[in-house]
Amino acid sequence: MAKKQVDGEGLDIPDRIHALPVKRTGPVVAAVIVALLAAMLVQGLVTNPRFEWNIVWKYLFNENVLEGIGYTLLLTVISMVVAIILSVILAIMRKSINPVLRGVSWFFIWFFRGTPVYTQLVFWGLFSVLVPKLSLGIPFTSVTFWSIDSSTIITAFNAAWIGLALNEAAYLSEIVRAGLEAVDPGQAEAAKALGMKRSLIMRRIILPQAMRIIIPPTGNETIGMLKTTSLVLAVPFTLELQFATNAIANRIYKPIPLLLVACIWYLFITSILMIAQSRLEKHFGKGFEARSIVAEDTGDKLDGPLAVSETKKDRITRGNNVKMIGLNA
Repeated sequence: MAKKQVDGEGLDIPDRIHALPVKRTGPVVAAVIVALLAAMLVQGLVTNPRFEWNIVWKYLFNENVLEGIGYTLLLTVISMVVAIILSVILAIMRKSINPVLRGVSWFFIWFFRGTPVYTQLVFWGLFSVLVPKLSLGIPFTSVTFWSIDSSTIITAFNAAWIGLALNEAAYLSEIVRAGLEAVDPGQAEAAKALGMKRSLIMRRIILPQAMRIIIPPTGNETIGMLKTTSLVLAVPFTLELQFATNAIANRIYKPIPLLLVACIWYLFITSILMIAQSRLEKHFGKGFEARSIVAEDTGDKLDGPLAVSETKKDRITRGNNVKMIGLNA
């Protein structure tokens, strides 16, 4: 006996047409072309003697290179942590009802977004020349309670992460502000009706929901920060990965193999950061994914041409709609 044909709502479908899926030759042709180009690229990389892969493998795990990776990661982590904290503060100040706080936030963002990061790093490298001593005392007088040489605090490493963090905070603050403004204002109004304070609303209601929008661009900025650390030569800070490989290349007169060493390590670290970013996006997007409200999966699926393009999300949405129709009835 033939199986009874029904639609998503369980209704009979008379004279159901069983259409065949359309053959798509475009993806096959594109896949063949891409495979050929990839094979040509790999062959060129492997067979070209000018890349000198023996030199690449020799210095890939060199102690100076590994030390440079450590400093690169350390600069990235410190700069991003400080930048994220500052960006949240700046974004909240930008949305404040206090005009002074809004003005300070606007000026910070305007200045650090409007000047190149290389120029800022040069400035921080010359900070001890511009300000020889850091002191605490009565303003506009010669009375000083405490003072210290700037060079003991603003070292090359500190100047590097301070310059990177301040520049990055200006960009991240706009990302955070966009995330905060994307949250429905009704959420804050409902929290106020329950008697919650503004700080508690921001910490417990607004920020957790805004993270879904903030995380993807923040992940991109983190990856960008990893590569921006190569500019700290302007401070000058000479222990990060790019300078370490350049120093070896200048010593042995082999620039191309050492550039490949730096590329391999940057690609490896970036791949790990991309995986971490995808996990964070999935974590903060839990409440926004389509989930089935049906107790058990009945296994009913569409037949015909619609079944070809129906995804898991489509099936969940269809099942939820059928369930809601039954509840409303």
